[in-house]
Amino acid sequence: MIKKFSLLLAVGLSVMTNGCKKANDSENNSASDTISVSQPSANVNDSKTPTVNAVPVDGKYPTITFEHEEHDFGTIQQGDKVVYDFKFKNTGEADLTITSARGSCGCTVPEYPKTPIKVGKTGNIKVSFDSTGKQGGTSKTVTLLCNTKEGNKILTIKANIEVPKKG
Repeated sequence: MIKKFSLLLAVGLSVMTNGCKKANDSENNSASDTISVSQPSANVNDSKTPTVNAVPVDGKYPTITFEHEEHDFGTIQQGDKVVYDFKFKNTGEADLTITSARGSCGCTVPEYPKTPIKVGKTGNIKVSFDSTGKQGGTSKTVTLLCNTKEGNKILTIKANIEVPKKG
């Protein structure tokens, strides 16, 4: 229990200090700003923690198929708030359940369906991006945790953010 708490605390502090840096504050001016999410190892998981991609009794999984897994907003102005809907279809053999959706930064906010998506039905993941304090080429991700065989899906948004000229 103490090990779990220590691990969560360390990850939380790391995310808080590195999750959403302004481009001009960063020592590393990279174009990509992502957070990796890893599944807990089997010895850390206890019977009270649900497993996202547990093998279904009948062996049938849902499959989440997106029209596009990446969207480029093109050139936008610093401070713009833009939105994109990632459209998907459940092309698998069982109901699709999305248990969470997390942006790689506080500036990237996903909204996802909270009810199961039946086989053959469609849905969308609405992703809002706030470019305040950002500049230059930017790439952000949204990680979906779901009951597919893979257990997760990563969507990407990109933008080239221009700083308005003063004067």
